[in-house]
Amino acid sequence: MSHRRLTLLVLITLAAGCGARHASADDQSATLEFGGLSRTFAVHVPPGHPTGLVMNLHGGASTGSAQERLTNFDAVADADGFVVVYPDGIDGNWADGRGAAEPDRGGVDDVGFLAALADKLRSQYGIDPGHVFATGMSNGGFMANRLACDRTDLFAAVAPVSGTLGSNVACNPSRPVGVLEVHGTADPIVPFDGGSMRGRGGASEIVSAPAMVQRWRTGDGCSGEPADDTLPGAGDGTVVHRFTSAPCAAGAAVVFYQVDGGGHTWPDGPQYLPKAVIGPTTRAFSASEAIGQFFVAHAR
Repeated sequence: MSHRRLTLLVLITLAAGCGARHASADDQSATLEFGGLSRTFAVHVPPGHPTGLVMNLHGGASTGSAQERLTNFDAVADADGFVVVYPDGIDGNWADGRGAAEPDRGGVDDVGFLAALADKLRSQYGIDPGHVFATGMSNGGFMANRLACDRTDLFAAVAPVSGTLGSNVACNPSRPVGVLEVHGTADPIVPFDGGSMRGRGGASEIVSAPAMVQRWRTGDGCSGEPADDTLPGAGDGTVVHRFTSAPCAAGAAVVFYQVDGGGHTWPDGPQYLPKAVIGPTTRAFSASEAIGQFFVAHAR
């Protein structure tokens, strides 16, 4: 791995410390024993009775608390009534199936852990089944896609940002699932066109962003061509095309935000490293707000 790439992945944790935190008296940091490991996570609780649960997964070499700051999702959770949980991966990574990180090579069952954590919090906060969702950035985006592949019985919709799926990862969802995918065409870390990528844990082969979206369209029984609209620009050099396939089977939808010229970033989040390193952050839309609205619309 190049020094530049390693430095990038480590500095995501340090550079994402921007954005206001919407603390609640009910917020907590806690642990869950699973698979012989003590797993840590932080929870943000909205005012009033929660209407849903969102699992927000960090990127490689990062943490749940850094993901909280990067996405500023607490504000969205308060507006939409979501409990949002920010778990921590082992060694800063998720076992997303590519075999490119220590948890994968060590046989860590992150699908099982995240499902157990979702079940625990859904019961604890009285959240209806069918109102559980997952999103994530980079390695967390890969993990969100894997949850949709393996546990559509639990997750009603997912929203991966800058993450697809390993070419070696099977995907056989048991039922339709709502998917909102976001990817920049100039992403220097997770190539938009797929193929070989090199992350913190080593090399892997990945599905391209358009192919990942088509997999979900096929799996969700979406017919016809997606509706294509271009969002108003923000003068930042990016152009955002939104491709919407809806309605699909069982009321699911597949929405793809293709950010032409966009980098390895969270739309409308902080530009956590220079554009020369990670590419630009689009200001044409807020990923967190779009994801929150999508989850509200696609509960079961």
